[in-house]
Amino acid sequence: MFRRLGLFALALLMLLQVGGGFAPSAEARPLTPAERRYYPWDGILPDCADPEVFERIQSRFYAREAEFWKTGLEIAGFAEVREIGYRSNGLDYIPQRFCVARAYLNDGRTRSVSYSISKELGITGVGFGVEWCVAGLDRNDAYSPACKMAQP
Repeated sequence: MFRRLGLFALALLMLLQVGGGFAPSAEARPLTPAERRYYPWDGILPDCADPEVFERIQSRFYAREAEFWKTGLEIAGFAEVREIGYRSNGLDYIPQRFCVARAYLNDGRTRSVSYSISKELGITGVGFGVEWCVAGLDRNDAYSPACKMAQP
């Protein structure tokens, strides 16, 4: 009797591991594009080379470097701007545009800048938000390694 019970338990365990029988199957969540939600996002975002985006990055970089790190570094300009992803996380997430550019600093060096532009993530949820990382100057490792976490 114990032998039969042991064989039955073994067969049941194998059946559950294979994914048939009594084991519940995982179901995918429904995909609802952000434009069709109750509070929809329209997906319209500024381009990677939009002057307002650069202005935000420059002013926040200057504030961080001048007030917190006290280095005096400033971004003088941008070049080689390119988009590396648009809505890369999927259609049902907050619309985002991912970009990379070269930043010319006032110390004569150029560095890579990775940034994302997100819909309605500006101050108080109005407008667009910009998250950015300057390679080699991510001193608190928020986007480590080498700003890779600021990319899609």
